[in-house]
Amino acid sequence: MILDLPLILETRRNHALEHATLHMLARTHKINMAGHSNPTGFFILGELRTEDIREALNEAYTRLRSGESGLAIHPGCGTNLVATAFLPGMLAWLPFQSTRSTRMRILLLPIALLFAVFGFFLSRPLGTWLQSNITTEADLGNMHIVDVAYVRKGLHRITTK
Repeated sequence: MILDLPLILETRRNHALEHATLHMLARTHKINMAGHSNPTGFFILGELRTEDIREALNEAYTRLRSGESGLAIHPGCGTNLVATAFLPGMLAWLPFQSTRSTRMRILLLPIALLFAVFGFFLSRPLGTWLQSNITTEADLGNMHIVDVAYVRKGLHRITTK
């Protein structure tokens, strides 16, 4: 399966560890934080101390390894943003595909709006489903943490292998 190809699987595992780390950090730091994953690790954005990130990372790693797969799902994930933008937009677009008349398109606006609202309500569970089945992998396999490095103010790099 394409999701199990090496670079993709490594990114998905790092994405899960990134989310779990952000969950750990959010318990003690009430600041804006974000992350970005890739096959070799991830970045944490936020005014944080390296020691705090390392501590949260180690706890997240241990908890994911012990089976707490729910930590791989994060409400602030970009996957949720994509689902929230894409699904309502796509559903609102559907009613307009059956006509070329401007007058008919104007008459279809309430239906398109209704479809968009329906899509908005479906987007939340869709975002969670996408995270748990596509964009993250809570089973870390043989991954281990290599380094936690301060890059510059507000940016840390976590390297995994």
